Amino acid sequence: MSQSTSTPQQTESSFGTVTLDRYLSDLAAKVPAPGGGAVAALHAAQGAALVAMVARYTTRAKDAENRPVIDRIIDAADAARARSLALADADAAAFTAVGAAYKLPRDTDEQAAARTAAVNDALVEAARVPAAVVDEADEILSLAAELLPIGNPNVVTDIGAAADAARSAALSSQLNIEINVGSLPAELGDRFATALLRIDEIAARADALHADVLHAVRG
Repeated sequence: MSQSTSTPQQTESSFGTVTLDRYLSDLAAKVPAPGGGAVAALHAAQGAALVAMVARYTTRAKDAENRPVIDRIIDAADAARARSLALADADAAAFTAVGAAYKLPRDTDEQAAARTAAVNDALVEAARVPAAVVDEADEILSLAAELLPIGNPNVVTDIGAAADAARSAALSSQLNIEINVGSLPAELGDRFATALLRIDEIAARADALHADVLHAVRG
């Protein structure tokens, strides 16, 4: 996965700039978006932020031996957080596009064909976004697992919380991939099979990491 550290440009309505209260109000409202797809992406963003936080607490003098690894984890986690926030915005846009495509006219054969093509394009994008969130969840789990043995033990529980957030991101994304793929022709939906197959493995890794953190806490 790309490790670009550039932050996507954000607008006043992007998830990277709205207040938490505004986001939750919008989520609770009777509006098409944001919904579960944006929530999945924000789970990933929170998981990435937790990994970065633990890594930043692991920059003490006694951590000098691991500093190159820690610095790489910080950069990677910050980049994953930025990508995940962008995916929350992309999910809201994709869901809106699906609704618009279904509203296109289909009174003539030409209109019906154009509508079908537009719907399929929108559904593919609506499945692509949560599939990308699965990638982020995978990345975040890998970073969290790498951090656990060397991370500051005073904040070890936050590594477990990061794993749980990544797990939620992957499983919520599974639902959003499935519902969009279910409306696509097989030749288009099949491209998401690999992402779907990875989700159970990601969840198992997250559960194992949670258990490892719990073991560390209990001693």
